[in-house]
Amino acid sequence: MVREAMKTHDLNFASRPNVKAAHILFYGTLDLSLAPYGDHWRNLRKVSVTNLLSVRRVQSFRASREDEVAHLMDKIISQASSSPSEALNMSDLFRCFTIDMLCRAVMGKLSREEGMNHEISMLREMIEENIVLLGGSNFEDFFPSLGWLTSLLGLDGKAKRSFRKWEAVLSQMIEDYMRRDHENLDGDSFTDILLSLQKVPNTDFTLTIELIKVLLMDMFVAGTDTTNISLEWGMAELIRNPQVMKKLQNEVRGIQTGKTMLTEDDLSGMHYLKAVIKETLRLHPPAPLLLPRETMESCEIGGYHIPGKTKVIINFWSIGRDPKFWDNAEEFQPERFMNNPIDFKGLDYEYIPFGAGRRVCPGIQFAVSTLELAFANLVNRFDWKLPDYMKDEKEVDMTEAPGVTMRMKKNIYLVPEPRF
Repeated sequence: MVREAMKTHDLNFASRPNVKAAHILFYGTLDLSLAPYGDHWRNLRKVSVTNLLSVRRVQSFRASREDEVAHLMDKIISQASSSPSEALNMSDLFRCFTIDMLCRAVMGKLSREEGMNHEISMLREMIEENIVLLGGSNFEDFFPSLGWLTSLLGLDGKAKRSFRKWEAVLSQMIEDYMRRDHENLDGDSFTDILLSLQKVPNTDFTLTIELIKVLLMDMFVAGTDTTNISLEWGMAELIRNPQVMKKLQNEVRGIQTGKTMLTEDDLSGMHYLKAVIKETLRLHPPAPLLLPRETMESCEIGGYHIPGKTKVIINFWSIGRDPKFWDNAEEFQPERFMNNPIDFKGLDYEYIPFGAGRRVCPGIQFAVSTLELAFANLVNRFDWKLPDYMKDEKEVDMTEAPGVTMRMKKNIYLVPEPRF
C-alpha cells in the first residue's frame, strides 16, 4: 500500500495537510517540509537540493564535519579525564554536537565562539518548542469548527510566541552575518549561499528574506533532532549488543590501525558501519510516522476508496518491525544489511526511514555523512562501558518518548575509556 501511495499515486499523495501550528511558525507554511504541493514547493526544493543539500554541497562541508566530530571527541576525552569512572550524559553531548554541526553549516561560524552561548541556548529551546508544537494534537486540524477551543487552550498563543522568537533570532543572525568579516568564515555556508541567490534575478521565483528564514528554520529543526536521536539509539543498541560493538570496532580499527582521528577518506570500506546505521534507522526511525501527506484527488489504494483532501499517515515504525519483511524483526542485527541491496533512498518500500517519492527527505546525504563519521570515531577512539550502577546491558532503558520525533525517554549515560 505504501508503494501504491508513494510510487503509483505519488503525485496525488505529494501534498501536505494544513497544520495550524506550521501555518503560524512558517510564515503561512512557506517552508520546504510542510508546504502544500505546487509551484512554490517545487521552486523551494530546487533551490535547496541544488544549492544546499546536493552531494557536491554536502562534500564541501567535509572539513567542517571532521572538525566538529574531532571537537566532540575532545569533549569526551576532557570529561573522561576529569572524572575517569563517571558516566557521561551522551544524549546531551550528541545534542550539543548536532547544534554545533548545524551552526557551522548554516551560519559558517562556530557555536562555541565568544558570545554565542546565549544564542545557542535560545536555538535549542526554540527547536524543542517547535517539535512539541508540530507533534501535538490541535483540535482545529481535525475539526475546523473547534477553532475556538484551540484559542481557549492557548495553543495558538504558544505557536505565535515561538514564531516571534524565531523571527527575532533569525533576523539578528542574518544581520550579524552580513556585518561579519567573512575572511574568517568557512565560506559557502547555507546563509551565504541563500543571500547570494537573492541577488540573482529570477522571473519565476523570488527568494525573499522570509523564505531564507524558513529555509534556515527547516535546516535547524529537521537537521538537529533527527541526527542526535540516531546517535543516541545507535550507541544504546551497541552497548546492549556487545558482539555487534566488537565486530564494528574490529572493522573500524582494522582498516585504520592506530589512527587517532578518522576522516571521510577512511570510511569507504567500512561496510559493517553502514549496516549498523541502517539497522539503527530501521528499529528507531527518528520520524516514526514520517510527515503527514494529503491526497489532492480521490483514488483507490489497496481496494479502498480514498477521497481527495484525505490526511494520510504512513507508519514506518510498524513497517520496519513487520515480521513479514524482516527476520527476527525486534532484534538488532546489522548483518541483515550486509550484501543486501536495500537502501534508504526511497526505492525499497519496506525500508523508508527518510520517506520516498517526491516528498522524500532531501537531507539524506547530509545526515548519513554526519552519522558515519561520528560513529566511526566514537567506536575507534573509545571503549565503552555501562555505569557502575547498571548490572548488565539489558538494564539500558529503551523506552521511546512520544512525539513527532522518537527520542529515548531517558538520557543515555556511558563510561568512555580513551584508547589514545
